Amino acid sequence: MTVRENIEELFARGKLAFKTEKQVCEILKIKPTEKKAVKHILEELEKDGVILKNNSGEYCSPAQIGAVSGTISGNERGFAFLIPDGKTADMKDYFIPRHSLKGALDGDRVLAAKVKGTEDEATVIKILSRGRTAVAGTFERVGGACYVVPDSAKFVPRIFVPTSLSLGAKQGDKVVCRITAYPHGKAPNGKVTEILGKSGDFFAEELSIIRNYGLYEEFPKEVEKQAESVAAEKVVLGKRRDLRGELTITIDGDDTRDIDDAVSLKRRGGNFVLGVHIADVGHYVKRGSKLDGEAYNRGTSVYFPDRVLPMLPRALSNGACSLNEGEDRYALSCVMTITPEGKRIKSEIFESVINSNHRTTYKEITALIEGDEGAAEKYPDLITMCRDMKELCEALSSRRERLGNIDLSVKEAHISLDERGEIVIPDFERTISEKIIEQFMISANEAVAERMEKAGAPFMFRVHEPPAPEKIASFLSFLSDLGISGKVSEDEPTPKQFQAILKRVAGKPCEGAVNKVMLRTMQKARYFERNLGHFGIASGCYCHFTSPIRRYPDLFIHRIIKGMLHGELDLMREKYAPVAAEEAAHCSLCERNADGAERDVDSLYKVVYMSDRTGEEYEATVSGVTAFGVFAELDNTVEGLIRLEKLPGGSYEYLEDKFVLKGERTFRLGDRIKIRVDGCDWGNMRPEFSLADMPAESGKNTQKSDEPKRERKPGKKQSTVQSVHKKGSSSAHKKGTPYAHKKGADKNTKKFVKSRQSRGKRR
Repeated sequence: MTVRENIEELFARGKLAFKTEKQVCEILKIKPTEKKAVKHILEELEKDGVILKNNSGEYCSPAQIGAVSGTISGNERGFAFLIPDGKTADMKDYFIPRHSLKGALDGDRVLAAKVKGTEDEATVIKILSRGRTAVAGTFERVGGACYVVPDSAKFVPRIFVPTSLSLGAKQGDKVVCRITAYPHGKAPNGKVTEILGKSGDFFAEELSIIRNYGLYEEFPKEVEKQAESVAAEKVVLGKRRDLRGELTITIDGDDTRDIDDAVSLKRRGGNFVLGVHIADVGHYVKRGSKLDGEAYNRGTSVYFPDRVLPMLPRALSNGACSLNEGEDRYALSCVMTITPEGKRIKSEIFESVINSNHRTTYKEITALIEGDEGAAEKYPDLITMCRDMKELCEALSSRRERLGNIDLSVKEAHISLDERGEIVIPDFERTISEKIIEQFMISANEAVAERMEKAGAPFMFRVHEPPAPEKIASFLSFLSDLGISGKVSEDEPTPKQFQAILKRVAGKPCEGAVNKVMLRTMQKARYFERNLGHFGIASGCYCHFTSPIRRYPDLFIHRIIKGMLHGELDLMREKYAPVAAEEAAHCSLCERNADGAERDVDSLYKVVYMSDRTGEEYEATVSGVTAFGVFAELDNTVEGLIRLEKLPGGSYEYLEDKFVLKGERTFRLGDRIKIRVDGCDWGNMRPEFSLADMPAESGKNTQKSDEPKRERKPGKKQSTVQSVHKKGSSSAHKKGTPYAHKKGADKNTKKFVKSRQSRGKRR
């Protein structure tokens, strides 16, 4: 143990709590010649936030004064929330008023002290690290000064940029600005590093969203060069198992280019022998290499309607690592023996060489299973395999259902561009082929996780913890208001309890609403160094093994698996156990970042899609109720807002805990309504709706109310019932919005979409 580690441990145990530097040296019996080194260690520990120093020169750990470390989540009105590090179900966020931020901004990691006399208020006592190194925004000149107004209103109002560091940006340009300094009490200073285009240009706006999440298309030259070098290696069998004679196929989307997984299936003695063969990315991407460093920083591939930002350069992601048809490829194979009842009775993991016989699509496999003659003529050798795959899928699904699998039927957006370059957002339903691959991959992930846990290997599990008690109580209250009986233990909930509720509402009008609220009740899955189980799929042990081309956690565990297969388990423990927690947290953060970017870009595409449909009417489902109106979702997942002033009648009562807005008409989650598209709110990136069964002029006045944003009051519990009153409306939009909804906007949209066709399609 080093001196620093010893000091850290003694502070954690309280042995050095509230001791001065001199007292620390005395307790540790430090020699005079070593005191400078101890002083340096204490300064470093203080800088890293491991310990704190008070005005009397005494040191202590943050926990000893009730301090909490976490990340700031800002709000455009100036206040913020602290999201504690490693947050779990029983941990809460802390409210931080504007005056208590002490210069901390959205995304910063800080230490904060709880405010006495309050339950959930804190004040920042130390900024540990800045969360943003760069932001995207609009370049503006005010007098003789230059500023960048960030797209994210919850960061800062503006960033000062010296003219000499503006890169020649002009008024109204969309730019990327690197933060160079955080002067106390003043606007951050910055430097323009990239000009994206004009504010209002669709491509510039999309790219601005992507840049705000710190995402880039291009790889550093040295990374590209290394990828091309390793991709040029010839595949040799060596000591690997030769599976090139096995009937093996890949099943993916129509335009997939990075193919992670292939499957094989045969019968043996009444049982199924399922092979899940995963690209051996670890063979090419070595730990500590430049390729690995870039993959780790990215953490995941990110998918948008018109492009993909891969985790690995295309020489690997679309080339050497992709399990392309008719090409020898290195793989990690998980071969499982499964009974007709769907029980896995044996599994084996090994290095292999495979050669995919066919690159098939979900549509083709579904057609084969459904007896399509054209598909059967194209793939006569797959007819028996497809029949067996369907049978095995049903057996695995039935078994997982018996375990309590929570199968939420919540639609996801599937946005694409058609051959003419038009945005397409179809209704999407999972077919049997998607379900087959889902069940096969879950089985492999589970088999690998169980094997590695049993071996005691360092690992990165995919965990999904049970819902928090207060979330369960709110959900049960919601069910009660709908007249639905549901029994869920708040202290020890089980997946089967939630599954029983889904079965109870299946096919009923309230089914969609119950699914949505149940989803909000659940925690978010994450990566963790210890096994905590996966509540949602009712699995006691789970990981992500099947997508190493596009997810770093999969690559992380592939290396450990390969090490164990080579008899190096002790070395793997020594090498990976110390970093597993840190890298799991990093991968979870990258996943959330990618999800946010995909969600925001999807929102941009959705408002453009709906901007061509003003005046049209659609059936919709109430997807949210707030104090300022009702959210309605179309069957293709496009969601818009019906503002309070457009609803019939006068006052409304908002019952937050019950998801109800009550007035002349009552709106609750899951209600089916008919809406009219009124336009788009470009500032909030969403369509504006009204009720189609009301007169077109109903509710339109001369002024519009801003959406009320309720600031939490320190130490006080929020009321769950609000009385809200309608105000007038106008067509005014949020300051700095990228577009005005006017004649000609659709031409710009079509021009943009057409220009994007040649830039690549979504996976």
